Amino acid sequence: MSGELKQAPFRADHVGSLLRSEGIKNARIQFEQGEINADQLREIENEEITRVVEKQKEAGLEAVTDGEFRRSWWHFDFLEQLDGVEGYETDTGIKFEGVETKARAIKVTGKLDFSDHPMIDHFKFLKSVAGDHTAKMTIPSPSMLHFRTSFEDGTYDDQESFFTDLANTYKKAIQALYDAGCRYLQLDDTSWAYFCSEDQPEEVLGKGVDPEEIKSWYAKTINDAIADKPSDMKITMHICRGNFRSTWIASGGYEAVAETIFQKLNVDGLFLEYDTDRAGGFEPLRYVNRSDLQIVLGLITSKFGELEDAEDVKKRIEEASKYVNLDQLNLSPQCGFASTEEGNILTEDEQWDKLRHVVHIANDVWTNQ
Repeated sequence: MSGELKQAPFRADHVGSLLRSEGIKNARIQFEQGEINADQLREIENEEITRVVEKQKEAGLEAVTDGEFRRSWWHFDFLEQLDGVEGYETDTGIKFEGVETKARAIKVTGKLDFSDHPMIDHFKFLKSVAGDHTAKMTIPSPSMLHFRTSFEDGTYDDQESFFTDLANTYKKAIQALYDAGCRYLQLDDTSWAYFCSEDQPEEVLGKGVDPEEIKSWYAKTINDAIADKPSDMKITMHICRGNFRSTWIASGGYEAVAETIFQKLNVDGLFLEYDTDRAGGFEPLRYVNRSDLQIVLGLITSKFGELEDAEDVKKRIEEASKYVNLDQLNLSPQCGFASTEEGNILTEDEQWDKLRHVVHIANDVWTNQ
């Protein structure tokens, strides 16, 4: 399209996760019941990933993902494979609005580091089937390890050593992904939405926790982690208010974090949830003071199948352009379609309709701009 941004993030983009196909769901059940082995599961995953990559191309997207088809969770699957981190079954899951996830948690059991990680090979396969499209990798932000973990006694006695090791761990992960061919990496992060929460942040984050201090640590750790990224690698961040079975966790506009995320994070782009009034208005975008920072407006919901009125979406993009130049704006769904393997409450056909909708609207807005 004329006026199209030729590097990530793209005018029409998406967050990454896709509804798990019946083939994937059945294969998982067969694997858990011992009816197929790990190699057979991987072959089925490869077939299904290849299929959905082609569907993304057909929808008109420039960036393609593996839909997170090899994961159960958007974050735990990556985090618990880091050195010094373990996953475990807990008594309760993560509470969303009216629903709760499966019981799962992570804990830090030793010194953090990055050595061998299965998602490097996962990306290599995606790269091999992406063709002339951009293979996009998604992983949780380093903030999410601190935000979602507990610590075994004696692992880390002070925050500085923990966050230093966390940044270095991610630095190694980013380099390993780059060496595998990744040029478009997205860090997914729900912690910033808690800082925006309409509830008191101290109540959400925990008693005795200073939100401003944690905010500073998160920003510093993210910046340290990406400080050495090669110049031809784009790293974006997706800020989410929760996405499980079409429900949510946090509400509140970006004002409380605007100065930090728009002026102090050294990412190349920010994917922002804007599909409901729970995210507030576009006024916080006035803090954007970098001409090279791309803002991806999540104006299309991934939670339900009904298509948004295209003219209404265009009007909202126009409204956002009062604060950020149109050249710096892009369009996507507000989140993925399946942050966990359970997925949101819509059909696969509706999912593809949503992504085509994003592409069509973006074409209309940015063609001949």
